[in-house]
Amino acid sequence: MSAETLRMPGRAFGRRQVHAVAGCYFVASFAALGLPPYLTEILPELGDRTARWAGVLYVVPTVFGALAAPLWGRLADRFGRKRLLLRAQLGLALSFLLAGWSGSIGTFTAALVLQGILGGTFAASNGYLGAGLDGPHLSKALTLMQGSARAALVVAPIVVGSLSPWLSPHRQYALLALLPLAAAVLLAVLPEPADAQPEMTEEAGTPSASTGSLRTLYALEFAFVFSTVISFPYLISLIEERLPGTSPTLSGVLFALPHLCYLVSALPVHRALRDRPRTGIAFGFGCIALGLAGHATADSLPALVGVRLLLGTGLTLGLVGLSILAAGCVQGRAPGGLFGSLEFFSKAGAVAAGVAAATGSARFGPTAPVLLGGAAAALTALATVTVALNPRWSR
Repeated sequence: MSAETLRMPGRAFGRRQVHAVAGCYFVASFAALGLPPYLTEILPELGDRTARWAGVLYVVPTVFGALAAPLWGRLADRFGRKRLLLRAQLGLALSFLLAGWSGSIGTFTAALVLQGILGGTFAASNGYLGAGLDGPHLSKALTLMQGSARAALVVAPIVVGSLSPWLSPHRQYALLALLPLAAAVLLAVLPEPADAQPEMTEEAGTPSASTGSLRTLYALEFAFVFSTVISFPYLISLIEERLPGTSPTLSGVLFALPHLCYLVSALPVHRALRDRPRTGIAFGFGCIALGLAGHATADSLPALVGVRLLLGTGLTLGLVGLSILAAGCVQGRAPGGLFGSLEFFSKAGAVAAGVAAATGSARFGPTAPVLLGGAAAALTALATVTVALNPRWSR
C-alpha cells in the first residue's frame, strides 16, 4: 500500500458549525470595520473639532489587539476555546456600548483600548476551528473566515453610512453592540471542540508532524498585511486625484473590488492551491506588487478597475495560500497559541502599514503608499521564490 497520508475519522463538528462561527464573526465585525472610517465625524461630537486624533485612534484597537492576542490564545488552549471565543464576543459588546455612550474623547479612547484588549474575535474563532478541524478541512474553514472578514469590510461601511441620517455613527456603536451579543448567544449552543484527530501516515502509523515553519508563516503574514493594508487609508484621495469629480459611490466600489474578487473566487482558488500554497503565495505577492505599481500610473476608470482586479487576484491567492500554510503549521501545535501569535503579526503589519502610509503620503502624496506596498510585495515575492528553491532556509 502507498504511504499517502490518511485522515482518521471523528471530526469534532461539521459544515453547519463552521458556517455558524464564520457568520458570528461577520456580524460581530460590523462596528469594528464599519465605524472607524467615520471617526472624522465622530470626534467633533466629543470635543475634537478638527478630528486631529482620528489617525491615532484608528490604530488604537489594532495596537492593543496585537498585544493581547498571544495571551488570549494561550489562555484558550488552557481553559477552553469556546469559553475564550465567548469572552471575545462579550468583550466587543462591552467596548462598543462604552464607545456609543461616551461623552468625552477620553472615555471614547478608553473604549477603543478595551475593544483591542477584550476583542480578538478573529484569532479566537480560528483557534476554535483549529481545535476541531485539521488539514484541508481547517484550511477551507480559514478561507471561509477570511471571506467573512472581506464581506464585513465591504458591507459594514455602506450600512453605517445608510443609517447615518437617522443615527449618528457615534451612537451606532451602542446599537451595533447588539450584534456581538447575538453572536455570543448563538455560539453558546455550539459544542466545545475536542481536539481534531491528527492525520496519520499509513506507513508509520503515527501522527504526522507540522508541515510548516512558524517563522515563515509569521513573516509572510506580516508582509502580506503590510503590503495590502498600506493602500487602504489614502486610496480615495488617490482616486480623486486621478479622476476628479468621481462620486463617493464609485470610489466605494473601486475600494471594494479586491475584496469582492476574494468573495467570488476564494473557494475555487483553495481547491487549486490545496497542495501548493507557497506557489500561490509567491504569485499572490507578485500580483499585489504589479497591481499596486499600476495604481501609480492608472489615470482612467478602466485602468483603475484593471489594477484593482489585479490587486484582488493577489489578495485572493495570498490569503488562501496563507490559510493553507497555517492549517499545515497547526498540526501538532496548540491552535489557540498559534492563531493568537499569528494575529499579533497580522496586526503589527497593519500598524506598520498605517504609519508608513501616513508618513509617505504626507511627504510625497497619495501615490507613495501604493509604491511602498508594491516594493514590499515584490521583495517578499522574490524571497518566497528563493526559499522555495532552497527549502532548508525555511526551517
